Amino acid sequence: MKKWILLLFILAAPLAVPAADTFAVTPFDLPVIRLLKGEESGITLGCRGVLLNSLNQEIGTCTVMESELALALAKVQLLPGRQMLELDAVKITFPALGKVSFQVEEQGTYLFLDRGSRQAVRSGMKGRLNDAEGALAGFFKVVAVEQNRAIAAVTSLNVNMGPGDAVSGRFQNYVEQIAGSSGLMNFSYKNLIMIIVGLLFITIAIRKDYEPLLLVPIGFGILVGNIPLPVQLFNSLSVYMIDPLTHQYVFNTTSNSVLGIIYSFVTSGVFPPLIFLGIGAMTDFSTLLSNPKTILLGAAAQIGIFSTFIGALLLKFTPAQAASIGIIGGADGPTAIFLTSKLAPALIGPIAIAAYSYMGLVPIIQPPIMKLLTTAKERRIRMKPSRRVTRVEKIIFPIVAFIVTTFIAPGAIPLLGMLFFGNLLKESGVTGRLAKTASSSLIDISTMLLGLVVGASATAQVFLNTRSILIFVLGCLAFAVATAGGVLFAKLMNLFLRQGSKVNPLIGAAGVSAVPDSARVAEMVGRQFDPDNHLLMHAMGPNVAGVIGSAIAAGILLGIF
Repeated sequence: MKKWILLLFILAAPLAVPAADTFAVTPFDLPVIRLLKGEESGITLGCRGVLLNSLNQEIGTCTVMESELALALAKVQLLPGRQMLELDAVKITFPALGKVSFQVEEQGTYLFLDRGSRQAVRSGMKGRLNDAEGALAGFFKVVAVEQNRAIAAVTSLNVNMGPGDAVSGRFQNYVEQIAGSSGLMNFSYKNLIMIIVGLLFITIAIRKDYEPLLLVPIGFGILVGNIPLPVQLFNSLSVYMIDPLTHQYVFNTTSNSVLGIIYSFVTSGVFPPLIFLGIGAMTDFSTLLSNPKTILLGAAAQIGIFSTFIGALLLKFTPAQAASIGIIGGADGPTAIFLTSKLAPALIGPIAIAAYSYMGLVPIIQPPIMKLLTTAKERRIRMKPSRRVTRVEKIIFPIVAFIVTTFIAPGAIPLLGMLFFGNLLKESGVTGRLAKTASSSLIDISTMLLGLVVGASATAQVFLNTRSILIFVLGCLAFAVATAGGVLFAKLMNLFLRQGSKVNPLIGAAGVSAVPDSARVAEMVGRQFDPDNHLLMHAMGPNVAGVIGSAIAAGILLGIF
């Protein structure tokens, strides 16, 4: 056994030796075009051609410096006074192959390496680029070799690095390439912090049964987003990408990343209306219809949105960003994502995480506020049973409510339209199959994928910054103010209601739109002081009113900003 281990070390030893010393790199000062034909069409190394403008006039020449089966790269030499903007066609003249399709490569994509065939450099060799301080700037691949120098394509660049930042390079052997692409080599303490947060979400969801349908996907998504990715794989795997122009992290718009493709349904605002469709198909508005005054509690809870909007403005956020942060106070993740995707797309990651986190942590955040603002006597108030709502009322309500609310806030049509459409499917009695699909498969798939990619967007390098922390703090304050607003308004209502018609102030906390969790919390806290006092159905009135209220608030803010 020892002999085999020794043999492996001996065989691997040459691979562990650095392939070359550090060498200088300089910008490749000639334009490059990619020919969309290669060796199978007769285009080989050294083939030459001419560049033509729209008048079929020659504006320069090109020489093939690399050829593959179906593609080739050619360097361009323009005639004096000519520009690449004039280029209309490429004609291969040696051999005489005629015109070929082409693409102009981006400036700065190629570099000269101060090493050539004399130093045993071969086409296809790979290595890393360093900046002036020796830090990683990116990676390259040799595409053409001359006697004393080589031409390399920049295959990937590190964040905040442009091609001009690379001043030196070094070839890497297979061992170095494998080691550099591993997660351990790219791991940082920030990734560890976020992985702990993800595990905490999963633990709370499983052990405490706090919103598992939200926290499990989000928690696992945080784990997915914080597996360290090497620069050369980042754009093809992550929710984010390094923008080739600004060299900053932006949401992935390539077709390579599966997570990026799924996340595009978040940034484009597709998932929130689908989830609202499912919520509408599951919601019974009977409690709201039987006790219409509870809609005021849902409206009062929206104070959290507008108070946080003011707070965010004071902290120097732009009005559009402040509106997006304020909507967290509605405790409605889909609404927060919908509004942020329109007003402040750059903040959609931290805002979505904050909104869904506070939705999942309703049983932890709300009870202390509810107990602080109510007396034991108020918590024991028993509300009279709700009246029976007729089928006609249930059918008419989503139609009338949609017309009224969207006249007030047309910007909320995508959300309120789907909410009330889903409810009409449920209450009409003739579209049971559609209602069942919307309330089960459709909302489950949307919530699962949304939670996963929202969690994956909490990548440490992008997420852990002062701005994200401020958003979380403001979100927590928004949620607390919304809860307090609902409870205090219920107490105010009781000053004007006669005995026997008073409302239990605990149901005011359900005015935030975390359905049905806030209503369950009201039931739980109420039964701690009176085990026979069931508030769940009463609390559902302000709870569903809160869903409508937060969507209206989002529509108003969208209309303003």
